[in-house]
Amino acid sequence: MNKLQLRRAERSSIFVPLAATLCFFSASCCARENLLRYEIVATHPHDAGAFTQGLAFLDGELVESRGRYGQSAVTISAVASAAVRLRHDNAAEHFGEGLSIAGRELLQLTWRSGLALAFDSRLRRTGEYRYEGEGWGLAFDGSHWLMSDGSDRLTRRRTGDFAVIGELRVRDRGQPVQQLNELEFAQGRLYGNVWHSDRVAVIDPASGLVESWIDFAPLRHGFSPPPGWNQAEHVLNGIAFNPANQHFYVTGKCWPVLYEVRLLPAGK
Repeated sequence: MNKLQLRRAERSSIFVPLAATLCFFSASCCARENLLRYEIVATHPHDAGAFTQGLAFLDGELVESRGRYGQSAVTISAVASAAVRLRHDNAAEHFGEGLSIAGRELLQLTWRSGLALAFDSRLRRTGEYRYEGEGWGLAFDGSHWLMSDGSDRLTRRRTGDFAVIGELRVRDRGQPVQQLNELEFAQGRLYGNVWHSDRVAVIDPASGLVESWIDFAPLRHGFSPPPGWNQAEHVLNGIAFNPANQHFYVTGKCWPVLYEVRLLPAGK
């Protein structure tokens, strides 16, 4: 299924407040699927008009890739207020996708244009790289780019020319993990959102094996749906790690909230 097939009639949904800031899962579920637990540290505002495709941190600010034809952009905003400080609007023919940062270079994928758009830290265009196939998620592991295309495959790409230098097939207990989308590299592990789900796979970047999962489904109950809400389309799709406080920041397409969470050590 391609992303334009997501346009469906809106469904009504009931949302209830979070009963607590700590999300726990049953022991049997954790034993079966190795689910990580997390604590909601804070909630921050998020632009409900942003069709979030990628998140990253740069100098304490949130860098965001926004999707949709004719509305795609890259923005840099304050976490506490969601106020946009810098914005670059993409050409109407580009559907913005995953985004990541290597040094001072920001790289934004496009869905079907076959272009990775390069920016400096002030969102000035500095170049572009071409690639085959669809662009979905992007992360930087400190040495190379890691890119998803909606399948179970991740391609490792060289900085400087975006050339393919290797690939990973992501597996969970021997089964391929399809529809890998938004990516984030943090603390030696790759975090990959599975599109159309509220789950994030924690992946060993050397082997492609899923070590654990994070279930962010409870986050949906922490806000009231804004006008124009589409339950099928406005899914979890934003993961950023802030090295300054070691917290993750999570949101979704057109979510009005950005969640700041801390992963809990095993056994807590």
